[in-house]
Amino acid sequence: MAILLTGATGYIGAHVTAGLLRYHREPLNLLVRARDAHEAEVRLWHGLQLHMEFGEFHEHLRSRITLFRGDLTERQFGLSPEEYRRLAQTIDSVIHVAASLNRKSEKACLNVNLRGTLEVIKLAMAARNHHGLRRFSHVSTVAVAGQRANEVVREDEAIQWDRSDYDPYARTKKFSEHMLRELLPDVPRTIFRPSIVLGDSRQAATTQFDMVRAFVFLARLPVLPFRPTDKIDIVPVNYVADAIVTLHQKSKTDHDTYHLSSGTESQTFREITDALAAAQRRSPPAYMPVLERPFAWIVGKLSTRKGPVGHGASLLKVFWPYLVWNTVFDNTRVVSELGQRPAPFTQYCYPLLKFSTENRFTYHYREWPTAAGGSAA
Repeated sequence: MAILLTGATGYIGAHVTAGLLRYHREPLNLLVRARDAHEAEVRLWHGLQLHMEFGEFHEHLRSRITLFRGDLTERQFGLSPEEYRRLAQTIDSVIHVAASLNRKSEKACLNVNLRGTLEVIKLAMAARNHHGLRRFSHVSTVAVAGQRANEVVREDEAIQWDRSDYDPYARTKKFSEHMLRELLPDVPRTIFRPSIVLGDSRQAATTQFDMVRAFVFLARLPVLPFRPTDKIDIVPVNYVADAIVTLHQKSKTDHDTYHLSSGTESQTFREITDALAAAQRRSPPAYMPVLERPFAWIVGKLSTRKGPVGHGASLLKVFWPYLVWNTVFDNTRVVSELGQRPAPFTQYCYPLLKFSTENRFTYHYREWPTAAGGSAA
């Protein structure tokens, strides 16, 4: 029986897919949005080329991966009745990673994060009713904790329905967790809540640049409008993916919800900026917390401009609430179960920023080898 994975072509999903292929033997059913079979293969190759060479990828594609071309926002993913039935009857677990991270679009978040998750749950119910379901793992976010300030948040205290949310992304992910608990109460589940996922502690290369752009924008400023001792909860993507893969594959987990975060060992703004300044042999920035509100206003104005400055300011505006809330998410559960802590951001922040700026915030994908051709799904 196979594992169904959504979001395999995305940043976290590709890391999860690579981990499953490398360390486990189960076949994978991957739901990929594409116009035809070859486009689906190319999109998956783009997602996985950070992790493997084409020869290894192509062997997995032929021997362990089945691609289903579908869209989360369509009924039964837009698959034919035969394809949908085959998908439901050949899986014994689900890892649902796909999501819209568009924090500015209520429509995108509703369609992908709510309607899409509901479609995945309905498929899981069909599999459960047919032959049983071993586990349903859902990738959520620490943002479900809503508006916070100066706190250490534990898993069981995160969701409080009377607390306001920062954006549509947080709101829809919170309700997605609720749907899973309500609609699949009898299926073992694992809910993963990553904090700010930024970079891979093992390599500088990345395919995800939005949050990096925001950090580069800040790193170039001589004065920062933050309290230097405030903590920012950043976790590398490889730690997040390793946790998802490891805990999904356990026969029984200690808990059903995990913060994938740096927790109380999250680093302060000063620790991060000092590390970046030392690596670049520059003076660290000054801190003036009194400028927080004026700075937020300026960022809002700059975000309406075109060009690199406007784009950087727009991204910073989206992430701003998560930069100033001085809130971290207790990671005792995942550290205890994995037996290891995530690498601190200062260990890999400079290589990440250097790679991103030198490549102009673009990953140069290797194209599909002509000699390999395409294959039918």
